[in-house]
Amino acid sequence: MVDKKIEEIEKEYKEYLEYISQNKKDPERLKEVLKKIAFYEEILNLNKKRKEIIKKIEEDRNIIKYGEKELKDIAEEEINFLLKEKGEIEEEIENLLKPKDEKDEKNAIVEIRAGTGGEEACLFVGDLFRMYSKYCEKNNYKIEILDSHPSDLGGFKEIIFLVKGEGAYGNLKFEGGVHRVQRIPKTESHGRIHTSAATVAVFPEIEETEIKINPDELKIETFRASGHGGQHVNKTSSAVRITHIPTGISVSCQDDRSQIKNREKAMKILRARLQNIYESEKRKKIDEKRKKFVKTGDRSEKIRTYNFPQNRLTDHRINYTSYNLDKIMDGEIEELIEKLKESLTSTNF
Repeated sequence: MVDKKIEEIEKEYKEYLEYISQNKKDPERLKEVLKKIAFYEEILNLNKKRKEIIKKIEEDRNIIKYGEKELKDIAEEEINFLLKEKGEIEEEIENLLKPKDEKDEKNAIVEIRAGTGGEEACLFVGDLFRMYSKYCEKNNYKIEILDSHPSDLGGFKEIIFLVKGEGAYGNLKFEGGVHRVQRIPKTESHGRIHTSAATVAVFPEIEETEIKINPDELKIETFRASGHGGQHVNKTSSAVRITHIPTGISVSCQDDRSQIKNREKAMKILRARLQNIYESEKRKKIDEKRKKFVKTGDRSEKIRTYNFPQNRLTDHRINYTSYNLDKIMDGEIEELIEKLKESLTSTNF
């Protein structure tokens, strides 16, 4: 099976090299071809090592069959080592050949909202935003805040942001769900542990050319921005609310002073939400999708628990537990992300 697939890759690889040699002028197509060439070269280089190992195994088997006894023992030992190495390379090739979701390479739009727990839930939203921000910083991803609603004590009732970088959506898509926190809140005067929750939703960024939205189906309103701290509040009608009439989806943005930029950000969020609905729910009722994906923020719907007194994080979907919560909250979530990608298939999302 691997050999047959490799033959197909070698054929396509030559065709792509031929395309490059013809000096095609389409920059977008050229970008795709160069990416594909790099991917195929990784597979072909692994297969080259695999063939060298197979050749060496055959040589050792000939030694066992016709060689002297002292050499036979050495050859048998080497064969065992080579078979293990061959298996590891074949497993690596098979992983590379597994079907991939093209959306995984896209930028990601992340929405975090306070759920059960009042002001403490808002503070937890701020902590989650910081965790993802630190992770993005470590992985050279850029963050652009699309909309936010700060709370009185420094957290957020809601924050929506764009993560820019190759593979951002593929790395963050399993973060969607209810995140539960157990700790002594800043607002607690008697030292009691409280349980609060926040919801996270993650969408791939959808380009304007990827989804057609009829302008006549949009209701666009402008209003004066209101926010924490009183900066540029109630002075200009820079805030924008866009409602997609057929589905009832409404998106508001007020973070920017420019009405035009707020409108662009709102459309970015709207496209992502609509595309997610069309693909995942086959145009079923919008209420069902929103309840399923964003959920209510109730503590019982948790996918993950952050227990600060025990410095413990538990992801309930994959039975993963870490006692390095302090490091995780500082953005060190690579191990958790890899575990999720290994255990959860793309068909779940």
